[in-house]
Parts: sequence; structure tokens; C-alpha cells
Amino acid sequence: MNSSPGVAPFQIVYSPHIPELLQQLNTTLVYSTYQAGKLVFLSPVGTEKLVQLPRTFNKPMGFGFHSDGQKMALATADEVIVFANSPSLAQHYPRSPEKYDALFVPRMTLYTGALDVHDLHWGADDKLYGVNTLFSCLCTFDSNYNFTPYWTPPQITEMASEDRCHLNGLALKNGTPKYATAFNRGNTAQSWRENINETGVVWDIDENAIIAEGLGMPHSPNLYDGELYVLTSANGELIKINPSTGSKEVVFQMDAFLRGMTKVGDYLFIAHSKLRQNSSTFAQLDISKKANRSGIVVLHLPSKSIQGEIQYQSSVDEIYEIHALPNVLRPNILNTKKEDHKLSLMTPDATYWAKNQER
Repeated sequence: MNSSPGVAPFQIVYSPHIPELLQQLNTTLVYSTYQAGKLVFLSPVGTEKLVQLPRTFNKPMGFGFHSDGQKMALATADEVIVFANSPSLAQHYPRSPEKYDALFVPRMTLYTGALDVHDLHWGADDKLYGVNTLFSCLCTFDSNYNFTPYWTPPQITEMASEDRCHLNGLALKNGTPKYATAFNRGNTAQSWRENINETGVVWDIDENAIIAEGLGMPHSPNLYDGELYVLTSANGELIKINPSTGSKEVVFQMDAFLRGMTKVGDYLFIAHSKLRQNSSTFAQLDISKKANRSGIVVLHLPSKSIQGEIQYQSSVDEIYEIHALPNVLRPNILNTKKEDHKLSLMTPDATYWAKNQER
């Protein structure tokens, strides 16, 4: 594996052909790590190197791109931040002009409160759908309320801040919420912490019914080519579920805590995390001692074969979400912690970098 030329502490090693693959796919990978407090862009530089751009946020979790690729929403500890992409601002970015081909700048912050929001998606109706894990529901976010409940698993008898079943994953079909994952079907506070190796479920939201059960910590449901894929993190499996019959096919397995995946062409990029040995929850898992590294594995889906891996040697232990950003090879993003974002001005017809005047 090649060593990353990036600056410490985010040291990685990776299979030599991964930069070439991302270059061919014309894609940048984006992932969130709440443990390190970063959203990270991982891009190819030519066919031989990878470059990273980590940006600090407060416990970043789920995030999603609008179908047009020009907006992104990110769930943090107690906010959802909405970003807009401006290639024009990127071109004239004062710190590094003509370096970036995309620049996501903050345009709106929704103050959700500490809801432990997991997955987050833009719907076809332009609404933001999120998994409100604390209140055991799917919800939407807007400027009127902290959240608006959209769907609740039928066993949940009241809206309470008790994380009853650890609802965590959401998959959309045709831009509408369709499937959700949870660690169990419980209805009492933190009930999911018992028997987490075998109590996970997948819900069909339209039917209000469980279509798969007996799963070990299901995460990251996704529809690819009309097929439903889920990661069962407790045993390091990628499974394919038949929603009609409930049958499950193990597509891929590795001794790792798999969580977060994205598909580009024939390739799945699956994130995996290094488990905390002092965690009472993780200690219950069969793979707890084997899941000793973090990174991204590249799976060729038609052949079900591993095509390479990116491994972190420092800083990043736990990854939550990963997405592909197509047709972008050197993106940047601004957070709200520094003054730069206040100088990036956009109108419907033009963009400007304001001058940083002394006050």
C-alpha cells in the first residue's frame, strides 16, 4: 500500500490502484467521523495519490446531497447545516485561487436540538428527512420547529426522548422514505442494548411492517439497481434483502464493524470502524476484538471481490456515513467556526468574495 502524502495526523495507507480508480470514476469520497469531529473529502490527485481535506464540525453524523448535487445537508450534535456549492466561489477562493472545482459554503442552519440525528436525506419534495434516533422516529426539518415527526415504528406508543429501539438508517425510493433500520422493536428506554447481535430489524415504511429481522446492528440501508442492501455491523456483513419474502443473502463479509456505504458504477465503497474496547455495547459483539482498524474497503459488486482498501493509521477510529461526490475531483467546504464563510456571498446571478475589513 502507498502512504498518503497528506499532512499528519490523518495518516492513511491505501492500495496503489485506488487513486486511479477514483480518477476513472471521476469521483471524490466524502465521509463523516463523529469521533474525530470531521467531515473529510478524499480525492485522487492524478492516478497515484490521494489527498484529504478534513473540516471540523461538532459531532458530524448523517449527511446527504440534493439530487442536483449542488446542495448538501449535514447533521451535527444539535444542528442541521445546509450548504450550497459554488464553483465560481471555488475558482476565486482567496486562500487558494484556481485550486478547487467545488466549494460548499454554509447557507442555512437549522437548530434541531440534541436529537442524535443519524441518517439524513433530501427528498424528491425538497424536504429534509432525518432519522431522529432520540425520539424513535423519522422526521422532517424546517425553520418552523425543531423537528416534525413523519413516521414512527408502530410499537412506539409515545413520543419520548428515550432512544427506545435505536432507529438509525433510512433508504429512499424515488425520493420518498421507504425502508428504515433499527436495533430492535422495543418500546422502553434504551431497550435495544440487550442482545444487539440478533434483534435488529428492517421496516417497510409504506407497509408499516417488518420485512427482515434477527439482524446484528443493521445500518446504512440503500437501494442499488432496485435491490435492497443493508450492513449488519455486529458481524461485518453486507446483506441483500428480498422485501417480498424477507430472505437474506450474504454478499460480503469481513472481520470489521461495517457502517456507511456508497456505490459508484460497479463499486461499493464501504466504511469500517475501529471499535472502542472500553464500550459496554461494542464489547458484546462477536467481532469486537477483530475490528481493530478503520478505513474504507472497495468491493466490486458483480464479482463480490475486494478491490482495495484505505486504512487509517491515526486520528480516525470511527466512521459513520460515506457518500460519493461525482464529477468533482478537488472539492472544498467551509464550516461556521471560521470567518471565511461570512465573506462568501451568493446571489441568483453572481458571486462575490467580500473583503475582510477590520472592526
